[in-house]
Parts: sequence; structure tokens; C-alpha cells
Amino acid sequence: MPHLITGGARSGKSRYAEELARQHAGPVCYLATAEVLDPEFARRVERHRAQRPKHWAVAECGRGLAVAIAARDMPGGLLVIDCLGMWLMRFFGAAGLDENEYVVERDALLAALGRLAGDVLLVSNEVGWGVVADDAETRRFVDELGRLNQLVASRCDRVTLVACGLPLALKGGRA
Repeated sequence: MPHLITGGARSGKSRYAEELARQHAGPVCYLATAEVLDPEFARRVERHRAQRPKHWAVAECGRGLAVAIAARDMPGGLLVIDCLGMWLMRFFGAAGLDENEYVVERDALLAALGRLAGDVLLVSNEVGWGVVADDAETRRFVDELGRLNQLVASRCDRVTLVACGLPLALKGGRA
């Protein structure tokens, strides 16, 4: 069953996903999507690693998220994907969005969500609630992430918004 967990920066969305994963009876695999490019972010990633249970499998998935899902999905298993915003950032470079590859990978991700044998928790950011960015690339990222979240939510049985550490059910019942 796919479950999208979304919220703003430091809203508690990853912590909430990890709490749900700790309650899962079967094997858990954490699919990390971020690319570490600076020391401050490396420290954040290390804090996340330190708080996860040691018995969880971990895989760095790069741009190939659908392939990583297919390789690690299993009946009774749980995938934790953290996070879709960081995954989308991998498709942005000096020339902007690599739209051709992104659309192929996005569509593969959406198809993979329809073929799951196990469960999946997808963590994503809500970034469009602030002021409109003054540069085209940031506006494009916000637009694409908003569209991606909508597409993923449409394929999920449950969607939860986390604000101030509190899970709020948007789709599929109680958070």
C-alpha cells in the first residue's frame, strides 16, 4: 500500500515515516535519494542515519528510483523513500531540468507504485506555500515538485500532511 507523507522543512515528516516503519513487522529498506554536496548536508544525512535502526537495509538510489523499488520490493516488506524533493533535485543541473530523463523516470516511478508487492512510505516536501521565488529555476522546481506530489498522491491509498510534528490525514483515514 503506497502512503505519501508530505510537509514543510523540519515539519517532522521523516520522523513520522520512520515511526511508522518501526511498527512494521516485516523487513524495512530505506531508499535514500539525496545527493550529498556539502559538509552541512552531510551532517544532516549522518544524523538521519544514526537514528535509523541498524537492521534496516539502506540503498542509495540516485535517479533510478523505480529500478531501486523493483529491486527491493517484496511481499511483507516496507520501503521508505526519503525524499521525493531530493530525488527531483537530481534532475536539475547547470542547464536546468533534464526534462527528458526526468519524465521517463517519473513515469517509471508512478508505474512502480502500481505494481508493489509490499508497502511503501514516500516522504516529500511541500514547497509551494511561501512566496514565489524570484528566479526561474527555483520556480520550475517548485512547480515540478507540486506536480509530482499530486501524481504520487493520486496513486497512494493514504496521504498524510505533517505540520509542527503532527500528522494530518488528507486521504485514506486516520494518520
